[in-house]
Amino acid sequence: MNKREVEFQSENPAQIIRADLYLPEGEGPWPVAVMGGGWCYVKELAMPEYAKFIVEQGVAALIFDFRCLGASDGEPRQHLDPWMQISDYRSAIDAVCYLDEFKGVLDPKRIGVWGISYSGGHSLIVGAIDPRVKCIVSHIPIIDGWYNSMRDHGTVGFRELTALVEEERRQRYLTGVHGTIPHSGDPKKEVVTWPHPETKPVFMKIKETTAPRHEHFSTIASVEHVWNYNVSPYLPRILNTPTLMVVAEGDDLTCWEREIPAFNEIATNKKRLFVQGDSTHMSMYDNLDHLGIAATEAANWYHEWLVAPYA
Repeated sequence: MNKREVEFQSENPAQIIRADLYLPEGEGPWPVAVMGGGWCYVKELAMPEYAKFIVEQGVAALIFDFRCLGASDGEPRQHLDPWMQISDYRSAIDAVCYLDEFKGVLDPKRIGVWGISYSGGHSLIVGAIDPRVKCIVSHIPIIDGWYNSMRDHGTVGFRELTALVEEERRQRYLTGVHGTIPHSGDPKKEVVTWPHPETKPVFMKIKETTAPRHEHFSTIASVEHVWNYNVSPYLPRILNTPTLMVVAEGDDLTCWEREIPAFNEIATNKKRLFVQGDSTHMSMYDNLDHLGIAATEAANWYHEWLVAPYA
């Protein structure tokens, strides 16, 4: 698997998106999976492990950092605006289609999108709105951010988070400075965005080993953005694009009780739901066996729709 560091402009030409391009052995042009990460992810976090399986099936992987995260430009740092992130996916697709550097290397007629957790929802939206996308993979997606947050925190915890968001908005108006909040942690000790104690140790281990740019916090404004995020209105617009959704059985981080009904809302009959048993949301990152099962499903899906028909 060959790796290149690449960069391309975002919708704001002054802000550059940086990415890693993983290529199969041999000569292109290759079909390509455009891959973005979840909450506070950077391009080195778990996604290269998924890319190995995809590349083995003859599909390139373009893994990018959203603006305001990792190696990409953008201020304030650690700010997660889902619509800016969706725009960044489309900028990556623009680069595949129009950047001279990719001509003869990547095939603009065979573009797939891939997302996980927060970006698992993004990949569905991008696939719905961008006709250049020919194949969609969505791993353990957030479907309804407000429901997800309220369900994860519970009534009392959600009251505390809401109070924090409201006070930060007031302070930001007065000072112009963004407040920040931990990505995850123990909700008995502090208010966090995602109140799952098992999350932080996994991310810190990955930060120490392969993803040093990961920072385990976001702007508090990012929380308000996720509350206004809902994938469902876009699912009926996926009319003929092959779509794979991978769900962890019993996932109570991104709420499998929302994911499976969302799958049923996808219009196309070219779709597959894979419910991965004996796994959790976080085991898709730190258990290589579980990751490998999910990654194999994605790689096979891309091969079925982006490789085999052109062989």
